[in-house]
Amino acid sequence: MSYVVPSNTRIGHIHLKVSDLDKALDFYHGLLGFQITQYYGKSAVFVSAGGYHHHIGLNTWHSKNAAPAPVNACGLYHTAIVYPERKDLATILKRLAEAKYPLSGAADHGVSEALYLNDPDGNGVELYWDKPREQWPVDNEGNLTMVTEALDLEGLLKEI
Repeated sequence: MSYVVPSNTRIGHIHLKVSDLDKALDFYHGLLGFQITQYYGKSAVFVSAGGYHHHIGLNTWHSKNAAPAPVNACGLYHTAIVYPERKDLATILKRLAEAKYPLSGAADHGVSEALYLNDPDGNGVELYWDKPREQWPVDNEGNLTMVTEALDLEGLLKEI
């Protein structure tokens, strides 16, 4: 039998190479609202939600003033940030709209509702909330059947 990762395993943080710390902080701290927990010299900073040591590390160690990574190359597709409630996703959607920050997409996946955008370095970011498990779509055998359908943004905004 092959190894199966324990069910309570989680992904703790992501560390991104960025070209400019100030621009990255304007996005992750200023726009998305993550709190700065620590600067690591002048080339890295750690941000988090709720006082955790860090959910996102940002550094310019190998990327200061660099161009974004090519879209058609191997690498990170997107970072996914999970909000606890649907109203929290609605709140960040309103914040993005007020800042006129462009979305690259929005979807209802059956299991979740998601907003997609890019950070200043072109790194993909997914902002989403998970629907309650009892609402997840399954087939007749009980297998998960995720979808990608249009997300009702106006309906989402009615949460706030």
